Amino acid sequence: METVVDPLKEKALKTRFPVSVLMEQQERQHGQWRYTAWEVTGIVAGSEVADAEAGRRLVHADETTRQYLFSGYWLELHKDAAHSYWDNLLGRTPSLFVICREAEDGELIPYAVTADHDEAAAHMESDDSVFSVPIPPELYHWVERFVVAFHKPTEQRKRKRKNWTEESPGGQTPENPGTLH
Repeated sequence: METVVDPLKEKALKTRFPVSVLMEQQERQHGQWRYTAWEVTGIVAGSEVADAEAGRRLVHADETTRQYLFSGYWLELHKDAAHSYWDNLLGRTPSLFVICREAEDGELIPYAVTADHDEAAAHMESDDSVFSVPIPPELYHWVERFVVAFHKPTEQRKRKRKNWTEESPGGQTPENPGTLH
């Protein structure tokens, strides 16, 4: 297990935590069209479940719904993302983000779990599906300890306004707009 030293308490602080992802697959119908919808319904934290056996395990099934537990994932924290974790914890609903990719057969498979909303946003801009779920209490407290140890708030400064008329090409001013070429 990777650790870093907490500068406030001078003791080791874990940077990785084992997690499993609980996903639900539903067969839905809209008019005459049938489709499969995926949803992440939760995160299970701890090595008892996460380390058991990496892979997918069916935990519930009925006529229209199947729930799977995907094990073998790690939630990793990085010092340079501490500000993003801080923003996440201060938000209305502190969340973990599950990044999923589509397999060849069309199923969604978890790819990564993160507490960094900036990383999740970057994956949303690609073809990855990103789901947010409320952070489990034991992970919330762990992320909170990490943020307290490593987040360094930056002082926000007000930008000084520039006088753009002095820097404009050709000496253009509001009184003398010049011509555009």
